Amino acid sequence: MRWPLADEATPNLVLEPFAAEPNFKTRIYGALKQAIANMDIYGTAEDKWLDERQLADRLGVSRTPIREAIAMLEQQGFVKSIPRRGIMVLRKTKREVIEMIQVWAALEGMAARLVSLNASGKEIARLRKLFEDFDEGHKPADYPGEYSEANLQFHQTLIQMTGSSILRETTENILLHVRGIRKITIGRDDRASQSIKDHLAIITALETRDTELAEKLCRDHTLGLAAYVEKHSEGIFD
Repeated sequence: MRWPLADEATPNLVLEPFAAEPNFKTRIYGALKQAIANMDIYGTAEDKWLDERQLADRLGVSRTPIREAIAMLEQQGFVKSIPRRGIMVLRKTKREVIEMIQVWAALEGMAARLVSLNASGKEIARLRKLFEDFDEGHKPADYPGEYSEANLQFHQTLIQMTGSSILRETTENILLHVRGIRKITIGRDDRASQSIKDHLAIITALETRDTELAEKLCRDHTLGLAAYVEKHSEGIFD
């Protein structure tokens, strides 16, 4: 007796691979991390706190997966559990933030290189579309909140367009702190006006496939933030 081969046994059965559902801890970790990213960590000098019981109530889960997610965040240096007080969201020092921005500049320069070499014209057009609503009648400096969001979208989209999961994962934790600093400083000293000029120059270099220029402009743009924080960080890290 010959047993049927696998393909013969199920000739009409079509199956697609499926991703395993992330467990509770991972999902809660992601939710808490996103919530921390959306907090104005550097907007004031006051400490930011999370309450384990409130988090459990808001998410509708027990405190066990909350504790597990908090432990993951604490291991990565985002929060610190303080007995009888709660969970404090950690702020980086001025030197740590500058170093993070410098690393971000190097990674984002590589992202610009990869996008220039591999992205389609249609994909690159997504970057220009982010700024199409800004003009002389709708200046970035006059709409700092709106421009700040477009600014962050630009940097996140550039990384995503590389298609590199390693690059995206590496920059994810850095961006959590860098985005807070960008949000605060973008409204100072008319930096928004220069920022949009930098972005449009980067986009033009990408569109023309000038790889070396795109990489340099992108790197120098972010290093400009590091230099600004070095000189003008009053009230941010006090």
